[in-house]
Amino acid sequence: MKQRGFTLLEVMVALLIFALTGSAIMKSAAENLNGVGLMEQMTFATWVANNRLTQVNFEQTWPPKNDEKGSMEMAGRTFYWQQKVTTTADNDIRSVEIIVSENESLSSQITSVVSFVSRPINDPT
Repeated sequence: MKQRGFTLLEVMVALLIFALTGSAIMKSAAENLNGVGLMEQMTFATWVANNRLTQVNFEQTWPPKNDEKGSMEMAGRTFYWQQKVTTTADNDIRSVEIIVSENESLSSQITSVVSFVSRPINDPT
């Protein structure tokens, strides 16, 4: 009577294949989770920048203040922003860039959003 089954070598090769496949799946899942975290961070930072640009439009200060800094809470995190204002070819329009970071020194920028604001209609200057 002849016995049929797997040899020890065949079992070890099968285990090696499963281990390599499992580690590749774990690496892929970790990269996916990291990417989701970065997208979440960038989304919240963009919302902070857009909120600040909305505030600039409501303030109607002419010209908008350059190098103004501040912070904003979003989703349980504190984001820091800086406002950079530059002139354009039209004296009645300014370019406003909001730079957003998670550290106060703004050393690692997450995102920046640029918009244009115009001189308020009722501005006498």
